[in-house]
Amino acid sequence: MRTIDTKRPAFTLVELLVVIAIIGVLVGLLLPAVQAAREAARRMSCSNNFKQIGLGLHNYHAAYNSFPSGGYGPSRSNCRLSPLVGLLPFIEQQALWDMISNPLVAQAGETPSAPSLTLGGQAAWPPFGPSTHQDLNDYRPWRTQVKGYRCPSDPGKPSGGAAVTNYAYSLGDSIKRIFYRQDNAYRDPGATRGVFERQKFQGFRDILDGSSNTIAMAEIATYLGDLGVIGGSLDGSHWTSTGGADTIGKSPSVLDTKRAAERPQFYNVPESTIFTTFGQSRGGRWHDSLPVLGAVTMTLPPNSPSVMGFNSYGTYWEHGVYSAASRHQGGCHVLFADGAVKFVTESIDAGNSSAQSISKDYGNTGQKSPYGIWGAAGTRASRETTSLE
Repeated sequence: MRTIDTKRPAFTLVELLVVIAIIGVLVGLLLPAVQAAREAARRMSCSNNFKQIGLGLHNYHAAYNSFPSGGYGPSRSNCRLSPLVGLLPFIEQQALWDMISNPLVAQAGETPSAPSLTLGGQAAWPPFGPSTHQDLNDYRPWRTQVKGYRCPSDPGKPSGGAAVTNYAYSLGDSIKRIFYRQDNAYRDPGATRGVFERQKFQGFRDILDGSSNTIAMAEIATYLGDLGVIGGSLDGSHWTSTGGADTIGKSPSVLDTKRAAERPQFYNVPESTIFTTFGQSRGGRWHDSLPVLGAVTMTLPPNSPSVMGFNSYGTYWEHGVYSAASRHQGGCHVLFADGAVKFVTESIDAGNSSAQSISKDYGNTGQKSPYGIWGAAGTRASRETTSLE
């Protein structure tokens, strides 16, 4: 009787190597697609965050007939509480709002700065907390990270105690005097052209260009400590001579001279001349409306350089160019006053970046934005109806 040999020969070494090579090629082909899919998901999540903020703005407006102010609060905060603070009850963050708007008893290891209260024999912070730059390691609300205020594509970490944000309010398209208090004798009302303004509550009635044509907020990236243009801001020390403000006010394109020639995504300046406070720069304190931390201007296109103020001109941090930016490829999200969220690319028409900013100093108050469709979208009432579509 014949027997059948059921044994099969094993794979040879060559065959195994061929299979391994094929698998390697397939992984190499699939990995970029997987990474792209993950970034697409993160980008969608970021867009959804912004949509929720937009709904919060509209619900706030329904309750108070205006949007939050671009800087408000008690005198000890120097009227610098961010619009993101006022939005908390309208984005399902009532508990955090209650902590901020009521006295907060200090826990073990926490020491309130003056002025403080005493409740039940314990030290406490007064309603709306300390100054926006104080007690960053002690006052719990400043340390609380609101998940909806973070872009999942941004790898930046909180620094100096305070939690961060990737969503900033719009101050318009101007450069000089854009963050002055309402009682400042040198204030320039013609330069404050955005949806938000310090110590002022504006609403749909003030957006004469149409809410679907006007940017209310835009995305920003946090600073990674790497001299990156995205997330980093120059400080005013680069223009300290007399007339320094006019150097930028007359031609914001001068900021591009601070890019590294061979690596334009990075600055060519010493680390000491990048604005950082407690290690924080763009997006560094979610609760603070200081423009370098939480505002944008539609002066230069997305992912352009930023500069905080001018040391030779008044209170330096109340001026500047604050560019929108993101860790998404090629642009950033913007939120329009009507609640729509759109992705804007770096190549958007930004007009003439060498043009003078709108300012009473240059005699061009009331004129259309010199910064193209991008600048026009940042103004609320300059009688421009151009659209990003």
